[in-house]
Amino acid sequence: MKLLFISSRYSGGIGGHATMLASQLQKSKIRVDFVNSPKIPIKNLKNPSFVITSSLSSFFKGSYDIAHAFNVPSAFAMKAARAKKKVLSIHGVFSDQVNVLHSRALGDVAKTAEQNALRWADKLTTDSKITQKDYKEKLGVDFEYLPSPIDTEKLDRIPNIEKKDNQVAYVGRDSYEKGIDILRTIESQIKGNVVYCTNLPWEKAMSTLKSSTVLVVPSRMESLPTVVKEAFYLKVPVIATNVGGIPELVTDKTGILVTPEDPRSLLSQINSLLEDKEKTKKLTEKAFDFVNKNMTWQFWLPKYIEFYKKLVQ
Repeated sequence: MKLLFISSRYSGGIGGHATMLASQLQKSKIRVDFVNSPKIPIKNLKNPSFVITSSLSSFFKGSYDIAHAFNVPSAFAMKAARAKKKVLSIHGVFSDQVNVLHSRALGDVAKTAEQNALRWADKLTTDSKITQKDYKEKLGVDFEYLPSPIDTEKLDRIPNIEKKDNQVAYVGRDSYEKGIDILRTIESQIKGNVVYCTNLPWEKAMSTLKSSTVLVVPSRMESLPTVVKEAFYLKVPVIATNVGGIPELVTDKTGILVTPEDPRSLLSQINSLLEDKEKTKKLTEKAFDFVNKNMTWQFWLPKYIEFYKKLVQ
């Protein structure tokens, strides 16, 4: 089986998922090639330029069994690809994200692109049940649920580091939808030291996370954040907002949920957990068991391979 992966980037979020999935498939002797296309490094021109360059690159790549695009901007290259079957993965409702991050005008353009992209794919996949539900209710389309697992072998190679007392970690992009500004507004009142891992290599970010007392995810929008799963595996307790697919991971047994855009509640929960070692131990034990049983490649890789094989039969 020969696959072509298409993404505007191959790190973080859905791009990071594409990279991890490709690595796992390649270990199983499945060939995966990548479209790596240049784009204009200006905010509102990145995606339009990528659409053009990736579509050309995809067409001239050759023939494939499956072209798998990650997010709507990659769907144009998926359409142009010479492949027997085409798959589009979207993490979170794309047009809603554009509305929040850019403008309503761009959101309208994104919605048109999104509706076209959904028709071009033979199969649609998403990583969270809430995104699956939202697309069904809003646009009447069916998505297959295939979450992004964690690579436990790589996480096991993160060195053991002495825990730093009351270290509060933020791991993610420095962007509006991630709610980093909310954490910054309460930072001076937190009874600990906040460290921001916004632009670090993955290994360094995981080392910092592993040495922390708690991970805070103050997002306004999310699908199914990988860093929550990573924190679970590294036995770092998680305080996160009740948005997107986060409640599919964080429950009252595995972590703490707070209302989005409620800095007072977030502050209270952070300071409370920093002082409650017994609760931390209970949460991390349950969270580790959950992620180890449900969100690893050992569990999900066979399902991905079966998905691809059925598609080309």
